[in-house]
Amino acid sequence: MSLDSLQALYISELKDLYSAENQLLKALPKMVKAANSPDLSEAFKAHLEETKGHVERLEEVFQELSASPKGKKCKAMEGLIEEASELLKEDAAPEVLDAALIAAAQRVEHYEMAGYGCVRTYAKVLGFKKSAALLQATLDEEGACDKKLTTLAEGGINIDAHSEEEAVAPAKK
Repeated sequence: MSLDSLQALYISELKDLYSAENQLLKALPKMVKAANSPDLSEAFKAHLEETKGHVERLEEVFQELSASPKGKKCKAMEGLIEEASELLKEDAAPEVLDAALIAAAQRVEHYEMAGYGCVRTYAKVLGFKKSAALLQATLDEEGACDKKLTTLAEGGINIDAHSEEEAVAPAKK
């Protein structure tokens, strides 16, 4: 695909996000299973359901463009998911693993927020008002997920991970 126009870039970026979301659909169930904290597991389950909606919204955007969402693999998401998969192979205390899963999930959310912010702006410039609204809705959900993960981390998971660390080897003061 030649990137000779903003619309060509818009379609290319949408395809990247479509690939990213579909990769995430396969990865999130593993994160649900790996989470020690019931609250974190529930947050991952909720985001899995939201991600299904993100894919549907992207398909709607592609319909407006009369374009196919297929044809591109998001290598960035592939890398982020690979890093998260490596965490699951670590010999980690459950509380520490939860903190690591949050960090991995937030990297994913930040990548998605950057992508959705760009394509939403392209949609506005190109006059695709309905698509811009759909993309904004997804951007809002990605931001809310990121905030939820921060709340879980700061509300106890990181503290529990630190407490686990101190139980093994007290921190030097």
